[in-house]
Amino acid sequence: MPEQPTGPMRGVKLKLLALLLLCAMPLGGSLSLLLTGITRVPLLVYGVASVVAFILYGYDKQQARHGRWRTPEKLLHGVELLGGWPGALVAQQVFRHKTRKVSFQVWFWLIVAVHQAIWIDVLFLKITFLNL
Repeated sequence: MPEQPTGPMRGVKLKLLALLLLCAMPLGGSLSLLLTGITRVPLLVYGVASVVAFILYGYDKQQARHGRWRTPEKLLHGVELLGGWPGALVAQQVFRHKTRKVSFQVWFWLIVAVHQAIWIDVLFLKITFLNL
């Protein structure tokens, strides 16, 4: 029987699995739109916004360590809302930043839920509530 991972490795594997599951619909939907020739915009937006979010989180963490001017949380959430939440989620774990502030996490997970709802609509319901 294979040995089960313990300690930090178990946490890393669970977090990686959660990230993959959360990104499945946005990535699959974006690739579907790209491959069917509809648009490449979602794939580009998620990629660029995720890189920007990752950089902003790293910068904010560095500023926090040195007691300098911080990146406003509204800016971080704005980039997440524009599609940077996957990069933000990775950055939170890599930099151990903004993971314990409950009010920040509530808004972050609401943003993730909004993105999931949009992709459920686009991929499965075809209601496209965005066109209301």
